[in-house]
Amino acid sequence: MPLYEYRCPACHERFEVLQRVGDGAESVRCPECGARDVARQLSTFAAGHAGGGASSFADAGGGCGRPQCGSGFT
Repeated sequence: MPLYEYRCPACHERFEVLQRVGDGAESVRCPECGARDVARQLSTFAAGHAGGGASSFADAGGGCGRPQCGSGFT
């Protein structure tokens, strides 16, 4: 299940809710003030690979290591 980010217009609280894909904000309440009128926010996600953070990805060259994948850089 994805984690969605919401914002409450009444108290300006930002919070996250783990809910099923396709579920709307109808069942979500602000944990701070209890308001039902909350807005889902557009949020970004981070992706990585096993073994480290962003610097190790750059050090790895971005490719899978096989000749057909290349290094990821031109």
